[in-house]
Amino acid sequence: MNSDDFLKKKAKLDESLGKTFEDLEKGYNETVRVRNIVDNTRGILDNLDNQFCQKTGLTKADMVFLFTAIGLQISRQYLLTKFPQRLDDQTAANNTLGHEKEKSNRLHRYYQPSLDEIITNPVPFDANIGANGALSGGGKLGHRVTAIGHDPILGLIFGTANIATSTLTTAIFKSYHISTNEKKRDYFKSKASTKLVLSHTLDKLIHQGIEGKTIIATSIMKEITHLKSDVNTKHSLPLPGISAINPKMASKIASYGFDMSNLSTVVKQSTYSILINSMIAMIHRMFCESDKEIDIKLHEVRTRKIISYSNLIASSSNIAVVAATQNMEFLDLGGLAVTIYRLITDRKFIRDVKEEFIFGAYKNIVMGDYLI
Repeated sequence: MNSDDFLKKKAKLDESLGKTFEDLEKGYNETVRVRNIVDNTRGILDNLDNQFCQKTGLTKADMVFLFTAIGLQISRQYLLTKFPQRLDDQTAANNTLGHEKEKSNRLHRYYQPSLDEIITNPVPFDANIGANGALSGGGKLGHRVTAIGHDPILGLIFGTANIATSTLTTAIFKSYHISTNEKKRDYFKSKASTKLVLSHTLDKLIHQGIEGKTIIATSIMKEITHLKSDVNTKHSLPLPGISAINPKMASKIASYGFDMSNLSTVVKQSTYSILINSMIAMIHRMFCESDKEIDIKLHEVRTRKIISYSNLIASSSNIAVVAATQNMEFLDLGGLAVTIYRLITDRKFIRDVKEEFIFGAYKNIVMGDYLI
């Protein structure tokens, strides 16, 4: 080996050693950096927690959304979704759109009332004269749980069929022909076949042309109008389906306040509350200016805070008003249920985003990729 080769080999070795020492120094410095991060983990996490609070704190613009949401929820509670005043049967019927004055005047053949009879006569499942125990066992609600035409769901089938055939079907699915007595009142004339009640109804709908279809359409509208007239009366209507299982149970459940009037009001309250929440959330999210996933989530945290806070304030004020006035008509049960749901789900979402923000940023700090 001549001197030139030796010098080249030495230079190459020196270069390799220099690079090795440089890498070792970088590794040492990185180890020291990571060690410092680990030693200061608590302080770093506290700092990241403060950053999260700053980024998700409500701004002045957010406060406008918050107070708007509160105002809408409170207005909804007292203007749109109060529990309705319970009326007597006749007053409720007279106040129902589509209700006409009726009198019993049934002259038809079995299962074949005319369109005029259907329009001018009362619904047949309100009859009780001559029942001879057929409608017994209804407790407080009486025939509203023992005549299946009053069921809010099953009544759309059986009540419509009863109107179209001038019959009454009980909760145990036995049927009776309803006719007019000497005093011009509906009464139980004789037993009928539930199978024929349904088959004659289908026959009118399918095989009797426009006249049959008109009879069924009129019967459906009369059924719906009758249910609407009954729902906000003092005894209201039973919850769907229970009458067919146990009429007495349906009546007992209704006596505890679980009837269609209260149910429909609570559903209305929760639906309107959700609509307001959705509207506020949709508009607020339009103000998110970033396309980054984490920034979108941080903005959604603020959105959810607005909704949760507004629901909580509105529900708390409602409970205070009810307690002060002792007026249960103002109680916003549906809104309260939505508030509880929002508090649970929004809290979980905020916690998940907070963990993602803090530990994601901490990981980036450890990896050396974090930018403040």
